[in-house]
Amino acid sequence: GDARVRGQTGVVSERRGSYPFIDFRLLNNTTLSGEIGTKKKVKRLLSFQRYFHASRLLRGIVPQASLYLLDEDYLGQARHMLSKVGMWDFDIFLFDRLTNGNSLVTLLCHLFNVHGLIHHFQLDMVTLHRFFVMVQEDYHSQNPYHNAVHAADVTQAMHCYLREPKLANFLTPSDIMLGLLAAAAHDVDHPGVNQPFLIKTKHHLASLYQNISVLENHHWRSTIGMLRESRLLAHLPKEVTQDIEQQLGSLILATDINRQNEFLIRLKSHLDNQDLRLEDAQDRHFMLQIALKCADICNPCRVWDLSKQWSERVCEEFYRQGDLEQKFELEISPLCNQQKDTVPSIQIGFMTYIVEPLFERWAQFTGNSPLSENMLNHLRRNKAKWRSLLHKQHSSSRSNDHSGQVTGSQEQTLNEEETP
Repeated sequence: GDARVRGQTGVVSERRGSYPFIDFRLLNNTTLSGEIGTKKKVKRLLSFQRYFHASRLLRGIVPQASLYLLDEDYLGQARHMLSKVGMWDFDIFLFDRLTNGNSLVTLLCHLFNVHGLIHHFQLDMVTLHRFFVMVQEDYHSQNPYHNAVHAADVTQAMHCYLREPKLANFLTPSDIMLGLLAAAAHDVDHPGVNQPFLIKTKHHLASLYQNISVLENHHWRSTIGMLRESRLLAHLPKEVTQDIEQQLGSLILATDINRQNEFLIRLKSHLDNQDLRLEDAQDRHFMLQIALKCADICNPCRVWDLSKQWSERVCEEFYRQGDLEQKFELEISPLCNQQKDTVPSIQIGFMTYIVEPLFERWAQFTGNSPLSENMLNHLRRNKAKWRSLLHKQHSSSRSNDHSGQVTGSQEQTLNEEETP
């Protein structure tokens, strides 16, 4: 039975550890909007709405793999795509459709097999599959961006990076398993809002983690909870599982964008001094952190059709947060105002200040490998396309101006937006 837990709001909670501060179905349901009431009541909802720790096992939810209910043609196409899983133009959206929304589970099962991890760690296939289903189900499918398809996309990118000769020649099975697990679970149970939102709404997780890497800490702890609940690694020595848990945390915490400069400065120092020793586990772990950071923000380095979809999805998620903040009279966060923050302007800034510096250093590490050159070429072409779209938007806004003229303040705003 699909047993579920019902809270006092009457809204069914389908997720273990789901965020208590807001239920997006409740907020989007106009029939309930009148019940939300005053700002004070909303603040209480944001801060204290109940959540549930009951495990899937206690709730009697049996993971189901709808993949096997698919038409044979779909399965054949999915298998064909998996044979090219190391290609950079891999279309994760198509793969997700071919697997009936099971892209993350299907991809992980394949990669664990390809890398020989099942045999090396003597993993039970049923337990492994159950764990992957747990991870996939703990992503919020209603999020436009931070969902299981994003996790699958990052995992596929991580697989590509793990095959880079400069890194692959030194990696142990433990490194590979950690890299794939961290990629798959790095955003698990993401609520679709950012850390500043959690902090200003006084969410209990912000208090728990003292406003530091709040989401990343939660992703890590949720992953550890699922690992222990699944007993996937229960047959391994305790010190081994403890080490895996800690290293998973170190990898997932590295994806905090607020720590970008910290990692870039350290990577630049290593590359300038040529002192990376990948025979050393510590240096290998650092490069796994860098690889995961690259995989997490690699969308601008994909082919245009895929990159554009991801860009629109992440901006849609930003705008939803902005709408939420406006609805409850909170200050609208940067990049979340749909009236001011356009997709092209957001993407150009993201590429210029976040993506380019990281991927240029990654290319330096790989010795400008074919994959690195390919990614940088896509990045430059995509940035040029967004600039072109931004220019068209500005031209359109000028022509649509009531007076037919752009005011001085408008001209200044446009110039500022065009300057990276």
